[in-house]
Amino acid sequence: MIYLGNGALESAQLQNLIHDLALLHLLGVRLILVHATRSAIEAELIRQRIDSHLHRGVRVTDQTVMAVVRDVVAAQRLTLESKLSMGLPDSPMRGARLRLISGNFVTARPLGVVEGIDFQFTGAVRRLDAAAIIAALDEQAIVLLSPLGFSPTGEVFNLSADELASAAAIAIGADKLIVMDSHPGLVDAEGNLVRQCTLESAKALVAIDEQQDAHRHAACLACEQGVARAHLISYECNGALIEELFTHDGIGTLISAEEFERARVATVDDIGGVLDLVRPLEASGVLVRRSRELLEQEIGNFRVLERDDRIIACAALYPFAEAGMAEIACIATHPDYRRSGRGEHLLTLLTTEAKRLGIEQLFVLTTQTSHWFMEQGFREVDRAALPDARQQLYNLQRNSKVFIRAVDN
Repeated sequence: MIYLGNGALESAQLQNLIHDLALLHLLGVRLILVHATRSAIEAELIRQRIDSHLHRGVRVTDQTVMAVVRDVVAAQRLTLESKLSMGLPDSPMRGARLRLISGNFVTARPLGVVEGIDFQFTGAVRRLDAAAIIAALDEQAIVLLSPLGFSPTGEVFNLSADELASAAAIAIGADKLIVMDSHPGLVDAEGNLVRQCTLESAKALVAIDEQQDAHRHAACLACEQGVARAHLISYECNGALIEELFTHDGIGTLISAEEFERARVATVDDIGGVLDLVRPLEASGVLVRRSRELLEQEIGNFRVLERDDRIIACAALYPFAEAGMAEIACIATHPDYRRSGRGEHLLTLLTTEAKRLGIEQLFVLTTQTSHWFMEQGFREVDRAALPDARQQLYNLQRNSKVFIRAVDN
């Protein structure tokens, strides 16, 4: 489900976006498009000098305004149909033969009288013909939903495109709702782009403007009702759609009902992912080489950070309970995520686990990362400070330095 926000069809990036949609379709991605009309309607009302009123951000649609709404919707549908019909031999659309289907998929009801205001032909989504939409998708068509709804009495209603996008995504059980507008995504209190967040975190963020607030509400509503993920990205960025879908970190904001990145105890299924992290560090001498068989035996000592089903960091805790000590070992982070605090995060988690086990001191053996451990509060000591069992395993040839820190430090 892809929502094309206000201004998308007028953007200089529209043709590139059409190429991206064609590519996704050819890759087998089933597409439903919803296009926003509000800014275009506003511009046309101003051009025709027609008065229009908003109440709590919702347009009151009388017969005069409704005529403009119909014209704008029709014009936008023709734009999309023409763009998706292109197929010149020397263009990225060559041989695409895209089929766009639209129709009376949406049943609407009048919004009615709210706080004494009669909204007339402004409506709300009553239901969607999900079976018909899915049937069209099964026939390899792209489905286009315009923000108009039809009543059993034959009336036509002006709908909120945001409401329509979330309602449609929920109705068909979409895997994703992708909202494209002029903003790159949600931002935090300092104005920094939030790359991913949970549903509750997204609700707590402050939207840049009223339009983005409506987009965020639609995205959160979809996630609350079973859509696994919602994405907020900018149509002004060439290739944003492809980058958001096919790179691990994307380009905008990802909202998910569940944690996108989580820490957990490693299992045997993670052995391949852990080996991918540690093998380069073993080859460079940063870490001691472990065989796959040894890792299988020790995997329960490991904690991993999983990001979108991919292991991006790991660390291990080896308790020496009789000495009240535990070893922190094999801290490794994927190169794409180094210097991002993942190692510190795992160290904190393992410290908490050690405290739960009654451990009083943590120690590490390292050859090349001593400064990092010093920054985490460790101090260098003689290897005689190690538990007897660990001293017996000390590799004199490797000549690792020993660092120690109290659990409560």
